[in-house]
Amino acid sequence: MLRTDRAPHARFAALLMVLAGGARYHRLVPHTPPVAGPRDTTTSAPPTRRPRAARRTERVGSPTAPPVLVEVHRGETIESCHRGHIVQVDAAGAVIRAAGTPDVAVLLRSTVKPFALVALIESGAADDLALTPTELAIMCASHTGEDKHVRTLQGIFRRASVTQALLRCGTEGAPADPRTAARLVRDGETASPIRHGCSGFHAASILLSAYAGWSLADYTDPAHPSQVAIRDTVARLFGRRAAALRTSPDNCGVLTYEVPLVEVARAYLLLADPDGSAPDAPRARSAPALTRIRDAMMAAPEMVGGTYESLDTELMRRRPGRLVAKAGADGMRAVGMLAGRGDAGAPASGLAIKIEDGDLSRRAIKAATVEALAQLGAIDDRDLRALAAFRHPAVRTPAGVEAAIASPRFELAPLGELT
Repeated sequence: MLRTDRAPHARFAALLMVLAGGARYHRLVPHTPPVAGPRDTTTSAPPTRRPRAARRTERVGSPTAPPVLVEVHRGETIESCHRGHIVQVDAAGAVIRAAGTPDVAVLLRSTVKPFALVALIESGAADDLALTPTELAIMCASHTGEDKHVRTLQGIFRRASVTQALLRCGTEGAPADPRTAARLVRDGETASPIRHGCSGFHAASILLSAYAGWSLADYTDPAHPSQVAIRDTVARLFGRRAAALRTSPDNCGVLTYEVPLVEVARAYLLLADPDGSAPDAPRARSAPALTRIRDAMMAAPEMVGGTYESLDTELMRRRPGRLVAKAGADGMRAVGMLAGRGDAGAPASGLAIKIEDGDLSRRAIKAATVEALAQLGAIDDRDLRALAAFRHPAVRTPAGVEAAIASPRFELAPLGELT
């Protein structure tokens, strides 16, 4: 039975929303941000949880819903649509292109890892252990649990005289590499936490704790000195007070942090150009550590992701010394674009993308990332051919027939075209 209890204007508004949602192609316009005041970067004690009533809520299907970034076609039918937000900042940190809401609150998830690693380097532990670029890269990773990842981490643990049994990241989804997973099943081997994608990230906390003389078994406790040190570092690099930094537990057992999406783009600009883009002294002092981390990620991209089917790895392989990329769960990815990319020698830039629905299949974040980088001139036609499976992720039948395909449906227009 049709409802008739809604006011006519409400029914008309609902009709407009349906009609607006039927658009097949979306032009994403640049955003001119308000002038921000100075930000307090003072660090302090661990923050308290935000009251539930104060949490941001989304109105699904509302007139302010973000644009569709990716459509999924099954035959002639649009089966699914993925909405989301994209923001690019220039070398000065100003927003120059945006889709949706640049300051939408997001959780960093694994995009935080390169910045959290600064705490280990600045403590002196990385130098004390003579950590190599490959070893630093895996501590920034969401790796796929291949044997080379395991061997790298085991070498670190042996040198530090600590046991991998300390890892508290669990084994959910480990190993992510299907070839390794199949071999473990065939051999009757059960994956241990060292094959979890966050094991390198956890190893950094263990090494920091061992170097500082802190307890090891409880390193994931939010009040543990290692987690406080990481939180203070993240807050400083994102221009926030540690006491005001909103936190939530990540799946691997440590905290993740809430920031506006535009600050993720600015953070990856900072990672791309630590010496040139640091806006204040608290962040500038971490330029040497960030440079070391950035160079490690670009030197060993297979440690950041994996040998096969990792977009982060492929982007850094395709554009060595030009892109530094890191994905996060639930539809997050950020890319730092170093100066000098492309024929025009473009300046450094930062890009951040969030898929609203969480994108559990990870198809939308792949398609949107490749398309955005192509439109920004960070990758060329040859790269696009090599990255076709990421730009248009497909589902196939057992016979190999394409059953469904995801395709980007947006255009990032430069500011000059719209003013």
